[in-house]
Amino acid sequence: MKIRHKVLFFLFLLSIITFLDRVCMNVVSKYVKADLGLDNQSFGYILGAFSLAYALFELPTGILGDRIGPRKVLTRVVIWWSGFTALTGTAFGFVYLLIVRFMFGVGEAGAYPNASIVISRWFPAVEVGRAQSVIWAAGRIGGALTPLLVIPLVHAVGWRYAFFILGIVGSIWAAAWFFWFRDTPSEHEGITPQEIVEIETARKQTNTNHKIDWKTIVRNPNIWILMLMCHLFFYASYFFTNWSSTYFQEGRHMSEEQAKNFVSLSYFLGAIGCIVGGFASDILSKKFGLKLGRRIVGVAGLGSSSICFLGAGLTTDNTMAGYLLALCVLLKDLTLPVAFAVCVDIGKKNSGTVTGAMNFAGQMGGFFITIIFGTIVQQTGNFNYPLFLIAGCLLVASSLWFFIDPTKEISA
Repeated sequence: MKIRHKVLFFLFLLSIITFLDRVCMNVVSKYVKADLGLDNQSFGYILGAFSLAYALFELPTGILGDRIGPRKVLTRVVIWWSGFTALTGTAFGFVYLLIVRFMFGVGEAGAYPNASIVISRWFPAVEVGRAQSVIWAAGRIGGALTPLLVIPLVHAVGWRYAFFILGIVGSIWAAAWFFWFRDTPSEHEGITPQEIVEIETARKQTNTNHKIDWKTIVRNPNIWILMLMCHLFFYASYFFTNWSSTYFQEGRHMSEEQAKNFVSLSYFLGAIGCIVGGFASDILSKKFGLKLGRRIVGVAGLGSSSICFLGAGLTTDNTMAGYLLALCVLLKDLTLPVAFAVCVDIGKKNSGTVTGAMNFAGQMGGFFITIIFGTIVQQTGNFNYPLFLIAGCLLVASSLWFFIDPTKEISA
């Protein structure tokens, strides 16, 4: 096995752990709310605290990775968030849990921008899309495994110890990463000269300057459109991350077992979507050029997902709603690795900075929908109104792909 494929396996595990820790709060929400006496609106603020912190610290952590390397940054990121994952299990009230989840978000911020830095340094340009697809598929696998692993664990040891166990898993990954990984292929003792040539002669990085003039970011309409697209896109993503279990159990009156199955199905289909989207984008880019290859997947994935979200909100059949929402994840996640591949396409040596900017905007979308969902549901008692909002956001995000140009590289 080539060393870069071992690197990808490490990132695969990282993404699984990321979503295990992130989605855990969704699947144990009824236990946490009952134990701490929280309603949906209050719980929305707790969930939103993570998204807000993640958004605020995403860009700085991406910049830090560009400057000092992803080895140190990802080690710090995972140790930090694993510690606050464990501390989640010590929560005794609203304010304490709000602070812990905010600090959890601070820790997890920068994970994916720094994973993009690793890809930009370790993979040839023709493998960027598929490498991103593997990472994001892993996140979806982590989301799919969460209810299957955590709910039995909660029944066995309680929701508090479940968070503690997840914190230990992340810490083990961080230690292994720090001792094995190196920031550039040439620094790794086990790599062959042939693989170094494969990577170095055809990767996205073409300069050695890690510093970028902020005017370049602020004045670049391509990046602003990418950020707005991601902002609207993440309204859908964070519905599944934070509220899907509550929607199925309280909004659709499903049993915990039914909700668990639909949440898992959603994420498993999302994994398929990530793989198909990344590979399809690379294949289409080879055939039709980078601009059209990226755009086709973005437009088709988000546009079709919008239709399924609308259908899920309109149907009175609970089973049909569950399957439509699962299909939504497959379709929208066709676009996910493509969006992050575009960050590498245009970012080059500053791919962590560009990814951080895009993901900052996305996480702010996650923050807004998390608060909006809880507030709408608490005030109206209707769990489908937010789905109509999300459908509209996805439709606009789909149209924005017509204006995103991955061939316009930024210059440091």
